[in-house]
Amino acid sequence: MIDLSPEGELGFQKIGTVKTEAGADIADVTIAYQRWGEFKGDPHGENNVILVEHALTGDSDAATWWAGLVGPGLALDTDTWCVICTNVLGGCSGSTGPASPHPDGGVWGSRFPATSIRDQVHAEFEFLLSLGLSKIHAVLGGSMGGARSLEWAVSLPEVVGYACVIAVSARSSAWQIGIQSAQISAIERDPNWADGDYYDTGAQPEAGLAAARRIAHLTYRGEQEIDERFGTTPQAGENPLGPFRSDKQRFAVQSYLDYQGDKLVERFDAGSYVALTDALNRHDIGRGRGGLNKALASSLVPTMVVGVDTDILYPYHQQEHLSRNLGNLLAMSKVVSPVGHDAFLVETRQMDRILRNFLTLTQQFPSSTALAEDLGLYEI
Repeated sequence: MIDLSPEGELGFQKIGTVKTEAGADIADVTIAYQRWGEFKGDPHGENNVILVEHALTGDSDAATWWAGLVGPGLALDTDTWCVICTNVLGGCSGSTGPASPHPDGGVWGSRFPATSIRDQVHAEFEFLLSLGLSKIHAVLGGSMGGARSLEWAVSLPEVVGYACVIAVSARSSAWQIGIQSAQISAIERDPNWADGDYYDTGAQPEAGLAAARRIAHLTYRGEQEIDERFGTTPQAGENPLGPFRSDKQRFAVQSYLDYQGDKLVERFDAGSYVALTDALNRHDIGRGRGGLNKALASSLVPTMVVGVDTDILYPYHQQEHLSRNLGNLLAMSKVVSPVGHDAFLVETRQMDRILRNFLTLTQQFPSSTALAEDLGLYEI
């Protein structure tokens, strides 16, 4: 039996040193996680483990950020499945990241190496091995979590049986790198950034992080939704049409974005935001694998692809590209919503149907390990 933390409680697992794709070492790494449901099955064969991957500013508490989808009788039914969600390497909710203690003293700060999506997945694999698991039933996630799910399917098909990749692309586009780099720049230009070593200065780069979030949030929501909600309405009690421009005289949408920025500052570390955004910039499933289409075609893992019709950040044509080129497409689904990218987090009814369908299909079609065994591609 594998050793898991109590259900719903934050657990911490030490996995040793992680060597990054670029050749740096991250020593004494801890991965934080939560789980719901009891483990059933063979830790080295068929079992009921579903690994859920969070988005950029998410954490291991999937039962909260995916409320209505994780729990008894819900789409990710914890009476049937053992759902595990980690906090990503480089994060700030228990896993090792820039704000974590450095083995040589102080915190990592600017000493924290750049990481990639592949590094994140490698750390999670080591995490599973440390628990005593060498195989899991499925992996799924959206946005950055979708990138991790896709990387799992391509790089570790002998470990994961099925994948559900939501609202992401095969690689970061130039537009995505541009908009994400603008967010990094906003943080690094904050006078309190201190080259990433602000942790013992008594000041945080709050203005930079809030500005980054305002930029990002516009890509997370749909243009139609934002315009319908706010239009050109002034914020109550303010006048953005006065004789002189003032940041205290705002349109309603400005106030909304300020609120989103302030909320993130309260709960997230700027160093982690930079590290994880940079990891997304490095996302490219085809790097070193003969290009995107060759890498996608090589995957045996039965994979469901999910996109959002109004997604600005990861437009639906990018999920269509995945569906056309994956070596083992399980299904394709579309979330129809004015909300945009964040629809996979807020359109609970549609995501309930999609996730239930995904798990039903995993019971009907052979897993990647079964296919590989039949083809003699690797030893089972």
